[in-house]
Amino acid sequence: MLVALNEKQELINLLVDPVPHSIHLTCPGCRRAVTVKNGPVMRAHFAHKRLEDCHLFTENESQEHLSLKAKLYRSLSLNHSVKVEAILPEVGQIADLLVGDHLALEVQCSRLSVERLRQRTLAYQEQGYQVRWLLGKKLWLTDKLSELHKQFLYFSNNMGFHLWELDDDKSLLRLKYLIYQDLKGRVHYLEKTQPLSETSLTFLRLPFLKQALSTYQRPMDKNLLLYIQKQLYYGQGKWLKKQEEAYKAGDNLLTWSVEDFYPQLRPVTSSSGFCQIGKDLSNFYQNFAAYYAKEQDKSQQMLYPPAFYKQQRQLAQPDVSCER
Repeated sequence: MLVALNEKQELINLLVDPVPHSIHLTCPGCRRAVTVKNGPVMRAHFAHKRLEDCHLFTENESQEHLSLKAKLYRSLSLNHSVKVEAILPEVGQIADLLVGDHLALEVQCSRLSVERLRQRTLAYQEQGYQVRWLLGKKLWLTDKLSELHKQFLYFSNNMGFHLWELDDDKSLLRLKYLIYQDLKGRVHYLEKTQPLSETSLTFLRLPFLKQALSTYQRPMDKNLLLYIQKQLYYGQGKWLKKQEEAYKAGDNLLTWSVEDFYPQLRPVTSSSGFCQIGKDLSNFYQNFAAYYAKEQDKSQQMLYPPAFYKQQRQLAQPDVSCER
């Protein structure tokens, strides 16, 4: 905790106020006693004398979590109205940072269940708040997308699927975008970074701002057929299901060529949906498939934002207004 109430019920913010010497400090959420912790390892913070008494501050914070909140607060508060550890009674939560009146920033450094993430996100959304989940080191996206990662994904026409990460060691805010997944389950993406000392709402809004569209290229995996054979041999569920679907259509995946699996990089899907994305993505999936169905060179794949596939689909459709 970085905030507490003194005996006069004044809010003490350790990011701007000196460390208090008062012995009568309480939690703004539960009004139970807290104490100041100011050791050589972790930055100064407040801690409950009995944490089980509080229904809002329920987790022991790491140094990473405290540090990242502090860095974001100091940067954003230079040009915006920002509250750290803002208590939102209507949501039943404490936002790590509340920017303005409706943007909550959540610094997530530890794992949580998908169900808990859905509950917390929905609680914000139902009360009209936007929430941006910023992921600490333990949750960084590497080469695979877990189900939890999928629920941290956002979507825009300019940058496609994307998510946010925080790097405390390098003091960076990182945006991973144009996220696509290949048939082996590996993820591919581009990155943009901004120093935490320069973090602005403009960067956080970047996926939705007008901009030059990014793209990247990937070669197709020539060893994909051997991989699929092994997956079927060892009874991997995903590929067994695909083979079953092929059998029902009178086909067999083992007779396919590498080109038959083109494109190998495809949009992320989730059978349970995406809790950060309210938009219907069916048109994007259709536009993506339609574009590559006409591609002649199947040795490589250029990846684009959703806006590009939409534009190409529109250009391919006849202009009925010119027909008699």
